[in-house]
Amino acid sequence: MNTLSPNEDIHTYLDRHQKKELLRFLTCGSVDDGKSTLIGRLLHDSKTIYEDQLAAVKRDSARMGTTGGAIDLALLTDGLKAEREQGITIDVAYRYFSTDRRKFIIADTPGHEQYTRNMATGASTCQLAIILIDARHGVVTQTRRHSYIVSLLGIKHVIVAVNKMDLVDYSQEVFSRIQDSYTGFVAKLGIPDVQFIPLSALKGDNVVDKSAAMPWYAGAPLLSHLETVHIASDQNLADLRFPVQYVIRPNLDFRGFAGTIASGIVHQGDEVVALPSGRQSRVKSLITAEGERKEAFAGQAVTVTLEDEIDFSRGDMLVLAQNGRPHQAHQIEAMVVWMSEAPFVAGRTYWIKHTTRMVTGEIAEIRHRVDVNTLEKRPATQLGLNEVGEVTLSLTQPITFDAYKANRATGAFIVVDRVTNNTVGAGMILEPAGRGDGAQWSSRPVESLRRREGAVTRTEREERLGQKALTVLLTGLTASGKSTLAAAVEKRLFEAGRTVLSLYGQNLRQGLSRDLGFSSDDRSENLRRSAEVAKILNEAGVIALCAFVAPHEAVRQRVRETIGQDRFVEVYLSAPVEVCRQRDPSGAYQAADAGRLAQFPGVSAVFEPPVHPDLVLPTHELSVDQCVEQVVKLIEERMKG
Repeated sequence: MNTLSPNEDIHTYLDRHQKKELLRFLTCGSVDDGKSTLIGRLLHDSKTIYEDQLAAVKRDSARMGTTGGAIDLALLTDGLKAEREQGITIDVAYRYFSTDRRKFIIADTPGHEQYTRNMATGASTCQLAIILIDARHGVVTQTRRHSYIVSLLGIKHVIVAVNKMDLVDYSQEVFSRIQDSYTGFVAKLGIPDVQFIPLSALKGDNVVDKSAAMPWYAGAPLLSHLETVHIASDQNLADLRFPVQYVIRPNLDFRGFAGTIASGIVHQGDEVVALPSGRQSRVKSLITAEGERKEAFAGQAVTVTLEDEIDFSRGDMLVLAQNGRPHQAHQIEAMVVWMSEAPFVAGRTYWIKHTTRMVTGEIAEIRHRVDVNTLEKRPATQLGLNEVGEVTLSLTQPITFDAYKANRATGAFIVVDRVTNNTVGAGMILEPAGRGDGAQWSSRPVESLRRREGAVTRTEREERLGQKALTVLLTGLTASGKSTLAAAVEKRLFEAGRTVLSLYGQNLRQGLSRDLGFSSDDRSENLRRSAEVAKILNEAGVIALCAFVAPHEAVRQRVRETIGQDRFVEVYLSAPVEVCRQRDPSGAYQAADAGRLAQFPGVSAVFEPPVHPDLVLPTHELSVDQCVEQVVKLIEERMKG
């Protein structure tokens, strides 16, 4: 509720209201979980409904007879005639309200599976999601579906509202059971901030005011959390991304570049780079609707003038010279939510709208379709209505972009039908070569170089050592036991007279790969270098044990090709992420949850289990000795083959 302070005139009040922080949030969940009722209760109890609106809802409640004569607050958002007749939400309904602390825009999204595209549309601009769960039914398929889409769209704050607590006698046991069930599922999605609130939208418990019926709940009611959740740091203010929308040239003495700052902050005098040309200059002036400014930041419409004449056009991007540069490519990998009855198929050309640039493109490959109910990846040749899949798009012109997780503004795009001009898909760009299959693997050495063979062959070295050289890749999540197992296998083989050496990912990063980070491409390059080292060891007749996370299937296949099929052994340590979290001695998972470790497989980045490993070891069920026995047995069998 907004109030005018005793010592405040109307102009001061309006100015204060204008400067309030805005929170965009959505409500989602299964059908009849009470989304529209919750929003109606929120508006009603916070006293942000006009009297004529309330009177109209009372009349409609009596006419519809949905609540036995009582006011049906769901009708505040169910605006379409079809929605009121069916008692469901079909379209995305937007509502605005404010309190003394914050302004809000609510997107009430549909719960039906066939309206998934509407839900994705509503979520695309939101900073927080309220996922409703019916206390009687617990976590259901649509709960998982909407949670996955929320994580896919990069929403960092989730409130799990366990609704209809009045129908389960406000049971703490029921609430705790749902909380445990959802926590186990959401751990796979990498959402950093998840809060649980038990409430009754119909009765008003824990919506605006704290409920006396649930004294066991010590947290704040829903509105208090909405007013205080910290969102200021969610926006990327570190990386300047300014896509040019118009070039303004009213006369020979003025040349400005107009647009909205997608992310970051720019100051007068900053050294900037124009992409894709790479030309550098300095910011001469920043002009807004309110006049010239010394600085401008994300979300502001601004006209930038530069000290130098640079060839700059619509769709080009201005970035800070000292910041990390965005990527530029003709080919991108992305997750796509398909929104059209006509399927998304390879070979058909679409418009790809990215920031202020529109280019044509087509599917080069559909890597897989995601079953958003189970999170399983399934083979696919096309994407149908409401389906989500990972695709590779080939574009006729390069675009300048960031991965969606790093920058939502420059990592998102829409797919437009070239005939109807309808938006038919929404995409989130993955890290370049999204499975880490970097260009280094396919690059050729300098043509003038020739391979020099040694005077002693690998076969001769193997005969002297009495063994066949192999490379054994131990792959799995962090803390699945790779290094422990590698050390134990190395010791066992050495004691048996074998010549063997272990390669550890952490060790190589302190020397050979100390220039690499942890992006998909950097992980790929680290493994490529390690594979070359293992290959050299094999040439010397040595058995190489490689302990690496190696999260991407495509990269592991590249290692197999580098080493050779007959000398490569893949062992998958299949301990689930929940177990790895508990046993992690380094605190890496905790750091990843807090955002201090980016692109961490199993938390904020994907880990793709091997498709056809030579051996699977459930290290959460087997002892180290049992695992050693199986690995050594496999190695001995392969050396005989």
